[in-house]
Amino acid sequence: MRIAAISSGLGRPSSTRLLTDRLVAGLKAVGLDAQVDVVEVREHAHDLVNAELTGMRTQALAAVLDQVARADALVVVAPVFNAHPAGLFQMFFEVLDEGSLAGKPVLIGATGGTPRHSLVLDQTLVPMFHYLHALVAPVSVFAATDDWGSAESLDARIGKAVAAFLPLLGARPDTTGGEARETFEEGSAAPHDDLALTADFEQMMKALGH
Repeated sequence: MRIAAISSGLGRPSSTRLLTDRLVAGLKAVGLDAQVDVVEVREHAHDLVNAELTGMRTQALAAVLDQVARADALVVVAPVFNAHPAGLFQMFFEVLDEGSLAGKPVLIGATGGTPRHSLVLDQTLVPMFHYLHALVAPVSVFAATDDWGSAESLDARIGKAVAAFLPLLGARPDTTGGEARETFEEGSAAPHDDLALTADFEQMMKALGH
């Protein structure tokens, strides 16, 4: 199996690349047998602009797009600015040949300054890949700036996303490796959800009446 991991961070170092590497590490940690090719979109920025303007691709860009089209699955991570994925990220998929992602499993991630930007995953990225006819993993991962200070919560979300992605790859969490069996065995505690309500909703509504 070949997986293309697409990181569209704009800087170096990049939290977008860091999340990409963490997602790939999560897949390898459960024993998934796959060759992973990392694509840094920023390295092809000028070629992407020229391809958008002229419709012509350089050999380097054509090779990367072909690599993505031939991959069995994708891991894609986009930086978010002003509640929108970076234009460079979108441009990459705009020049990809139509139908290249049809039926291809895709695990989505995004990075941004605050957790508020996480809505971009469901509002923009998931619909975009559905439009491209990809098989979008049911769990995505967002990493805000604060997540890098305490990795425990982020690790739990990555583990949950990996477990949801494996069935799309024809693998099962309980058969790919010892670490996965320990994490997802029946009866084990579910990963903590940062966005879950921490108080009873009925009590919160009553409080508003006072």
